[in-house]
Amino acid sequence: QLQLVESGGGLVQPGGSLRLSCAASGFTFSNYYIGWVRQAPGKGLEWVSDINGDVTRTNYADSVKGRFTISRDNAKNTVYLQMNSLKPEDTALYYCARDLTGWGEYDYWGQGTQVTVSS
Repeated sequence: QLQLVESGGGLVQPGGSLRLSCAASGFTFSNYYIGWVRQAPGKGLEWVSDINGDVTRTNYADSVKGRFTISRDNAKNTVYLQMNSLKPEDTALYYCARDLTGWGEYDYWGQGTQVTVSS
């Protein structure tokens, strides 16, 4: 059964850190890019970051560059998003999704994990 399950969200103060995880199953994980996409309250989807299957390429939105780091462990079928120096504007529901081509054509999504940055 194909699954993407996010975890690690929560409430954090501005300037704090969180690490999100995306655990995959039911497909050949290393064949796929995995991306993170977020949706802030009342706003549309915003692409955050992605990583290719052999961990040679990572990409970031300008809004998170230098603060977030994406990584993956293919032995554990898991992708991580380390988020540092969090800002209130990072508050959103964070989804991971898979992409075979690397062109942002996400064909399967997880259920999301909530990140709230507030004092």
